Amino acid sequence: MSRGSRDRRAAIVRLATTSGLASVDELSERFGVTASTIRRDLAQLESAGRLARTYGGAMALDPHQETSLRQRSGEAHEAKHAIAAWAARQVRPGETVLLDAGTTTGALARALRDARDLTVATTGLTVLQELTNAEGVRVECLGGTLRHLSQGFVGPLTEAALSRMTFDRVFLGADGVTAEQGICEADLQQTRLKELMAQRADHVYLLVHSTKLGRRPFHAWAPLPERWTLVTDADADPAATAPFLSRGVDVVVADRQEP
Repeated sequence: MSRGSRDRRAAIVRLATTSGLASVDELSERFGVTASTIRRDLAQLESAGRLARTYGGAMALDPHQETSLRQRSGEAHEAKHAIAAWAARQVRPGETVLLDAGTTTGALARALRDARDLTVATTGLTVLQELTNAEGVRVECLGGTLRHLSQGFVGPLTEAALSRMTFDRVFLGADGVTAEQGICEADLQQTRLKELMAQRADHVYLLVHSTKLGRRPFHAWAPLPERWTLVTDADADPAATAPFLSRGVDVVVADRQEP
């Protein structure tokens, strides 16, 4: 399967999850492919147990089922790379930055491997793996209880370690984000930790690809500070970014052609 097909099928699942139903005609127009291509996508997703076919379209099997980091690692690869590349350019020598657990922050860690005179603290195993051999980067692990699905540390030990540091910048991920309520996650420990992380940094960035904008798949929320930056990809619909702009959020659309 090509990367384009894999990304499109992952996006179809997310769309069905947030909208409840997705029609063949809607999906064909949205992704710029033929209806027969969409029908093949839906057949494959049904066979994999990710969607249920309906007359003329498909629906999510469980709109509140959290996917694992392993499942998310192949999704929206180009979008995550563009977001990470932009984020890496914001980091200055001598800074201390905090990286959340997740695949997009893992891509950011990869982009920072050649940095010098940089301290990176993290709650995520993916970030740790990316920086294992980065000799110019001092790495601080905010350990605690490992949450296997997200491959990140949470809980009182993580929060205690976090309370001993401050940061120039924090880069957060999310399962969904809305302008009104902030970050949406599957677990209250996650949202509590993200809220505390945002409070410990001078500059707060939320790194999310465009399909997560306006998405609210769960019932745990982390409010964001008054000033923060939303970083998304070039597929972001202006209608999806408008609520954030109206609330004074700095919105960055990362170009996928950026190195």
